[in-house]
Amino acid sequence: MSDAAMLSKEERLAAHEANLAAAESNPMVSPETGQVVPKPRLVRFGAGFLVFGLLWMCGLSIVSAVLLPQHYKSIEGIAPEALLGIVNMATAIASLVANLVFGAFSDRSRSRFGRRTPWIVFGAVLGGVTLFLTGTTTNPVLLTVWYCLAMVGLNAMIAPLVALISDRVPSGIRGTMSAFYGAGASVGAPIGTMFGALFMSNMLLGFAVAGVFMFLGGFVAVLIFPKEEPADYLPKDEGTVKDVLRSFIPPKFSTAHDFYKAFAGRICMLLSYQMITAYQLYIVQNYIGQSDEQSGVTISVMSTITMVVSLVGSVVAGPFSDLIGRRKIPVVVASVCFAIGIAMPWIMPTTMGMYLYAAIAGLGYGVYSSVDQALLVDVLPNKEEAGKDLGILNLATTLGQMLGPVIMSSVVLALGYVFAFPIAICFALVGCVFIMLIKNVK
Repeated sequence: MSDAAMLSKEERLAAHEANLAAAESNPMVSPETGQVVPKPRLVRFGAGFLVFGLLWMCGLSIVSAVLLPQHYKSIEGIAPEALLGIVNMATAIASLVANLVFGAFSDRSRSRFGRRTPWIVFGAVLGGVTLFLTGTTTNPVLLTVWYCLAMVGLNAMIAPLVALISDRVPSGIRGTMSAFYGAGASVGAPIGTMFGALFMSNMLLGFAVAGVFMFLGGFVAVLIFPKEEPADYLPKDEGTVKDVLRSFIPPKFSTAHDFYKAFAGRICMLLSYQMITAYQLYIVQNYIGQSDEQSGVTISVMSTITMVVSLVGSVVAGPFSDLIGRRKIPVVVASVCFAIGIAMPWIMPTTMGMYLYAAIAGLGYGVYSSVDQALLVDVLPNKEEAGKDLGILNLATTLGQMLGPVIMSSVVLALGYVFAFPIAICFALVGCVFIMLIKNVK
């Protein structure tokens, strides 16, 4: 029996509060233990974040970037571009609700398995099963339902898992841990796109593989992380409906200016990136003018380019951010890369333009995703509500990922592809402005 298990709940709560105070005064001390984290434990955290980002993003990209847009073509009675916009609007709403709900629920959990772990496992199961089921139907309503449930499962994993950065990681190395997560997601996206291109002739198998990746993302990460301590000693709310509803209230704007600036900056940058990324198959086919076979090759090459540059950006930017003690500069550099990369196919509507987009915007996404989570943790107004507040901030990611294609489809259907690129560039530059306005984080 561990020493912690022998202590009373009151003693464990007092130790918890002392650990939080120690972490506030020393950036190298863990808020979980009140001590400097041993290297083997840090390696496990880094590996867990890396594997999580890699696997869930790989699974989602197989579907969202390639298989689902191709699957829409087999559904009669509606244009694929229009269906993509409708489905993404529905999943945006589902993701918004799920991120907030499961972040808050994990804050309130008091299980013997910890606050975050049960929800991560639940999300892994739900997300993996329903992502596969998305590819088993050509009924647009049922497809939308399955895909919405997949996004609910995904966000049930992401919201509590990202909160672990606040709960268990010293503030002085959050940039590095965020880099592991970002590197995994940055590499997982192009790998998933490459897998998706391989499965275009056997899409049901591709959807099954995607579901397995999604499930393994949460499940394997929980196995790799050091075991989360029981949370039964934390004070319980009364549990009335009013208490539960109160737990969803966002921070007051008057006391959390930086929190909302980070939210606005993130949503603008993700809108910019996702407008083009989610539509890249249609851009290559309809704007560049390639056949299905040619576009599969182009997408694979773009994915390889993105994977390499994103990995470089992620590995370098996170530790560099910790070294210089600054978060805003790398994030702003990333958004400028978004803008420059998006301009390439606009100026040069050729295969080379798409390759340049993959290289420049991919580098920006790698830098952005490696530092972004650390920036979000640094602007939290209340660490005890990290799950809920990070859930709110992660709504920006969800909105960007889901509404980007909606905006893109609306612009494409109304004005054509050529007008979509400058709009995406504007979103990236506006995101820069919001991040630079943050005052209490360097």
